[in-house]
Amino acid sequence: MPAGRIWSQVCLKGWPFTRMEFRMMKEAILTVENMRIYYYLWDRVVKAVDGVSFTLRKDEVFGLVGESGSGKTTLCMGLLRLVPPPGKIEDGHVLFDGYDLLAMSDEQLRQVRWKDISYIPQGAMSSLNPVMRIRDQFYDAVWDHEGPQPHKSLDERIESLLARVHLMPNVLTKYPHELSGGMKQRVCIALAMMLHPKIIIADEPTSALDVITQRGVLETLSEARRSVQASMILVGHDMALQAQVADRMGIMYAGSFVEIGTARDVFSDPIHPYTQRLISSIPSVRKKQDIHELGKIGLTEVEKYKYKAATELVEVKPGHFVAAYN
Repeated sequence: MPAGRIWSQVCLKGWPFTRMEFRMMKEAILTVENMRIYYYLWDRVVKAVDGVSFTLRKDEVFGLVGESGSGKTTLCMGLLRLVPPPGKIEDGHVLFDGYDLLAMSDEQLRQVRWKDISYIPQGAMSSLNPVMRIRDQFYDAVWDHEGPQPHKSLDERIESLLARVHLMPNVLTKYPHELSGGMKQRVCIALAMMLHPKIIIADEPTSALDVITQRGVLETLSEARRSVQASMILVGHDMALQAQVADRMGIMYAGSFVEIGTARDVFSDPIHPYTQRLISSIPSVRKKQDIHELGKIGLTEVEKYKYKAATELVEVKPGHFVAAYN
């Protein structure tokens, strides 16, 4: 879609973007604006994602970091309108290729999922169909978006993809329960790459693996991403892992961002008190630390620094944004 036509649609819909912000959006492959996702429980409303805005650039790894319950997975599910009841997307825009994913029909969005934006869910090892061989699960993904194809050519394509993630062709004849945890995770990565997506959302892809296997899977994921030149949102609470992979990072707390910046800036110069405590909880082999202090992120103390709103992120230096707090 021509840029002028997109800008006209932005103006007609009344979206809160200036022309300068719109030019920045053109440089991004994905733009999320004011996303709000609430869970309506019988006795209260939980604001799991509350006013989140960020951009994902081409060929970039954006690390989405925060403790469990901060809203990371809900945000990722919301990007593809996969939030389960009683969750509801209350507000926001998700711009991809000039279109708002939240305004698409179900059929239009189904074509985008997996083909343009693939998702490696949390607990990916249990996301494979236990009663289907691995080959058939690849067939399903391809046939649904590209239509039936000759088995021979499709098998060659799948085997080439498996080689990229360091798996042998005989994996295709097996059921998920016959594979180790690391092998299942590599299959999920291969499935996510199958249709050469532009964006990969990886929700804690190494959380259920041992340390040695984590490193191998992480390297495989990074290599596979670069091979298809995809951008990636990497979700997790392992700060050390994020430091190895992410180009930029967004720190989430209580459903909103408290800090966004390059990985170097976030680690070398954390500004928000929550970010500082999150980084200080990383064990160090170079100095002696109190094991009881390592586990304290200090939620009670951090709450008094709660910023006014996610829209009030302040740019403290180029590309480094911090939420206003008192």
